[in-house]
Amino acid sequence: MDFTYPASAEAFRAEFRGWLDEHLTDEFRSLGGTHLDMDAATLAAMRRWNALLADARYAAIAWPTEWGGRGAGVMEQVVFAEEMHRANAPGTINVIGLSNIAPAIIEHGTDEQRRTLLPRMLRGDDIWCQGFSEPNAGSDLASLSTSAVRDGDRWIVNGQKTWNTLGHLANWCELLVRTDRDAPKHRGITCLLVDLTRPGVEVRPITTITGEREFSEIFFTDVAVPATMTLGPVNDGWRVAMTTLAYERGTVAKLHLGLRAKVQRLFEAAASAPGPRGAPRAIDDPQVRRLLARCYVDGELLKLVSERAISGELHGRGPGPEGSLAKLLWSEADQQLTAVATEVLGAASLADRWGRDRVYSRSLSIAGGTTQINKNIVAQRILGLPRG
Repeated sequence: MDFTYPASAEAFRAEFRGWLDEHLTDEFRSLGGTHLDMDAATLAAMRRWNALLADARYAAIAWPTEWGGRGAGVMEQVVFAEEMHRANAPGTINVIGLSNIAPAIIEHGTDEQRRTLLPRMLRGDDIWCQGFSEPNAGSDLASLSTSAVRDGDRWIVNGQKTWNTLGHLANWCELLVRTDRDAPKHRGITCLLVDLTRPGVEVRPITTITGEREFSEIFFTDVAVPATMTLGPVNDGWRVAMTTLAYERGTVAKLHLGLRAKVQRLFEAAASAPGPRGAPRAIDDPQVRRLLARCYVDGELLKLVSERAISGELHGRGPGPEGSLAKLLWSEADQQLTAVATEVLGAASLADRWGRDRVYSRSLSIAGGTTQINKNIVAQRILGLPRG
C-alpha cells in the first residue's frame, strides 16, 4: 500500500482550509450534525450553504470542470473530506444526487439531460433520491416489479419504491423500472429520470425508530414520464444502476473519519463519567479500558482498509471489494461502539445523543448494502470462496 499526499493535494488543502475559515460561519457550522430530517429553516440554511459551495466549485469537486466541478483526483477528494470533517462543516443538501446519481447522468445521459439537470442539482435547487429498492426487491434488486409501458413519446409508470433516502424532500428521482417482463431479470430494466411533482406520484415519509423521517416510500400511479427522460438505452438500466451503486459504495472510504471521531467522543465522556466497581472515573476501570481499546482498534482498522482502497485507485485499479469490506467493518464497529457507550456511561446515556446513535446504528447493517451481501462479496472476491 502506497498512500501519500502529493504537493498538489496539500496545496488544495491550504486553499480549501482558507476558504472554510472565511465562509463557514457559526450558523453554517451548527448544521454540521444535521440529520436528513430537517425543518424548513434548516433546509433553507442548508441550501444557502450548498449554493456557497457550488459558487466556489466545492460542491462536487470530482465532477468535470465543464459541469461546475474541479475534475479533482482521488487525493484531493480525500483532503476535501478531511477538511470538511476537521471544520465540522455540513455537507451538501443533495448528497445522494451529487455523489451517486450525477456520475450516472454524466456517463450515460444526453447533452440535454446534463445541461438542464446538473446545474440545479449542483446548487441544491433540485434534490434527488434513488428509486431502486421495493418491498420485494432490496438486496435482490433485479427482482424489481415497478413497470413502465411505452405510450408514444412517454412512459406510463406504475409501482412502488421504498427506503428512498431524502424522498420526503426530493423533487427528482433516478427510477429503475421494468420495461420488458419477458427478458431475464437483470435485463429488461430501464432507468428513468422522474420529476416527482408529476401527477400520480405520492410520497409517504417513513418515521424510523429514532422518530426521524429519513426515508420515504413512493407510489406511482399512471405517472407519465417523457421518453426524453430515459437515462441510457432502453432495457439497459442495470448497467446504469451499477454506475450509481459503484459510486455509492465508493463513499465508504470516508467512513473512518466519523467513526474515529465518535471513538474520541466516547473517550472524553468516559474520562468525566463516574466509573463502575468503585473507580473514580469510568476510563480508570480496567474492563472499561479494554472495551475502549477494542473500539479504538476497530476505528484504526477501518482507516487502514479505507487507505488500502484509495491506494489501489491511485495505482490505476478501479473500485474493488475493499468498499464492501469497509462497509462491513464500519457497520459492525459502529454498532459495537454504541453498545459500549451504554455499558460505559450507564442508563443515563440512553436519553442523550448516545441513545439516539445506539438505536440508529441498527440500520447500518442494511444501509448501502446489507451485511449478508457484503459478506458474500468479500468471500467470493477477496477470499476466492465458491458460491454456496
